[in-house]
Amino acid sequence: MLSFDTCLDKTYVTLSDGKSFKNEIILSDKENYHSAYLISTIVKILKESNMAPHDLDYISTDIGPGSFTGIRACVTVARTLAQQLDLMAVGVSSLEILSRILGGNDLVALDARKNKAYVYDGKILGAIELEEADKIVTGRRLITDDSLYERFSAFTNDIVSYQKGNYPLGEILAKISYEKIQSGANTGWGELKPLYIQPPPVFSK
Repeated sequence: MLSFDTCLDKTYVTLSDGKSFKNEIILSDKENYHSAYLISTIVKILKESNMAPHDLDYISTDIGPGSFTGIRACVTVARTLAQQLDLMAVGVSSLEILSRILGGNDLVALDARKNKAYVYDGKILGAIELEEADKIVTGRRLITDDSLYERFSAFTNDIVSYQKGNYPLGEILAKISYEKIQSGANTGWGELKPLYIQPPPVFSK
């Protein structure tokens, strides 16, 4: 399985067989956002593994929420590869991925801007007003981002920013994808769609 994620703060590309994992992690640089390196990183990891695209069986990707540019990049690449190579494809929410970084299935609340947080508590609750999110996170073990870390620290002591640790997000994406495949999830490439909890921004001319 080839798995990749450009929705969060880095690009993760992972090649796995369900037991072992080969990972590439790309940061943004001064000239390019990290998703600009997705295709070249896929080529690199396949070449280093002596594999060709037709050797793959599944494609899996993060479908959001996150960077609108990152969501479009990874979903478009995943759909294109799966269609052209006649592969099955799996989409996983970034919120579900992050809920697993501490080994459990924890509460997640990420900055959604506009005074809101994307909240996941076993399922996606949506973009919640921060005042309401404060109540949800109170006293709970929480995974958040740097933007909301200080705010939510006032409501729980058991809090982690995923951006402050080196968590294996690519491996977690692959593992969840295998779980979805085994549970009979619809894996047609046409079912792979970006998860926009809030509508993408519209830029006027």
